[in-house]
Amino acid sequence: MAKPGKWLLFGGVLLAVAAVYMVGKRKMTKTAVKKTYAKSEEVFGNPLMGYAPSAWREEVTDDIQLLYMDITWAELEPEEGIYDWTSIEQENQLARWQQEGKHLILRFICDIPREERHMDIPKWLYEKTGEAGTWYDGEYGKGFAPDYNNAELIACHAKAVEALGTHFGTDGLVAYVELGSLGHWGEWHVNYEEGIQCMPKEEVREQYITPWILAFPKAKLLMRRPFRAAKQYGMGLYNDMAGHARDTEEWLQWIREGGDYAQAEEEDALWAMPDFWKTAPSGGELTSSVSMEELLQTNLDETVQLLRDSHTTFLGPKIADEAYSKGYEAVLHQMGYRIRILDAELGGEGEQASSIRLTWENDGVAPFYGDWPVYVYVEDGDGETVEKEPVTMQLPALLPGVQMVTDTALTTKDLPGLAGNEGIYQIWIGAEDPMTGRPAVRLAMDVEYVDGRNRLF
Repeated sequence: MAKPGKWLLFGGVLLAVAAVYMVGKRKMTKTAVKKTYAKSEEVFGNPLMGYAPSAWREEVTDDIQLLYMDITWAELEPEEGIYDWTSIEQENQLARWQQEGKHLILRFICDIPREERHMDIPKWLYEKTGEAGTWYDGEYGKGFAPDYNNAELIACHAKAVEALGTHFGTDGLVAYVELGSLGHWGEWHVNYEEGIQCMPKEEVREQYITPWILAFPKAKLLMRRPFRAAKQYGMGLYNDMAGHARDTEEWLQWIREGGDYAQAEEEDALWAMPDFWKTAPSGGELTSSVSMEELLQTNLDETVQLLRDSHTTFLGPKIADEAYSKGYEAVLHQMGYRIRILDAELGGEGEQASSIRLTWENDGVAPFYGDWPVYVYVEDGDGETVEKEPVTMQLPALLPGVQMVTDTALTTKDLPGLAGNEGIYQIWIGAEDPMTGRPAVRLAMDVEYVDGRNRLF
């Protein structure tokens, strides 16, 4: 029979081996620290959305991240082939907005009704087209409506748009282009009841559309109505009567069902495109036909619902009056995206690589339309970024009501330990603007937000 001491020795060896095994197993097991984040109802501005006042305004509030710039042809090209970039850039403060990381909405216009007799196309073009068009003095005001069917006008328009694209279409400053060009205020309609020639047919209209697609490949293009071209080229739409119940409902009906284009006496020229907002923005400006008191106070609930139904991302240059603070904030709160992270799970231990899993959601009425890269930043106790890792996701794919989960590997070791000692590391998330190279998107969650970064841990 074996001696008791031998069995005790053998048992001790087994316990030691088991202990080593368990230590090894514990080292190989990933621990996880999970954190959830409360949804924020705070009202704030964000890039590529919100109010867009005129770019020439000297003072704007902190929530403004978009500016509106319209350019008449007379301003752009006072002499044939000579473009007055200096005056346009100075008047619209382009250097300032770019330095501040703000973006622009551009509209090119050939006809703005005003109080005095004038033209919004240059004199040389008026003469080159044989003075083709109509001088008017009516309900909208005074001005000159060019003959948009004129071959010289079409050819010169293409050159002007090409010049605009070469100058403004490469650096990302112009985020959205509202295809103006045709009609009063560039809204693709004229008061033809006063003798002005009707809008051109589709074949001619197409010649005013295609130059923009080539000139601004980085910008999102929008049209005033859901024409076939808008659907074909994946464009957004804008409503310059936002807040006006009857006109907005008519605009939404065009989007749902399509319809005729009375301005050109053309049947079925409008196409149904109810899901356009999922890939391109819905914009416009607040109507001038309804008082601010009605829009932002008396009928505020109706105004907000119309904007929600329109999936509105931006409004400008006519924006809400700040004197009606409740209405101003209510309208801003119901525009664009409100992206947030529901929870974050941080894993990894010891010598193993760490990782972070994020659950995303968008509580807004529209997606984020910029294809901006998203990064996780690891900062040390001194606030220095020691690691920056890209998050594999497409922000524009985060539609309202949709959840998305991302996993990102990190090289910094033992990051879960920071949950017990936050002086070691902090983890932040941010979306970087390609124009500036700086993070800029504030997430709609109750976390610290500093210099475009949102703190997760």
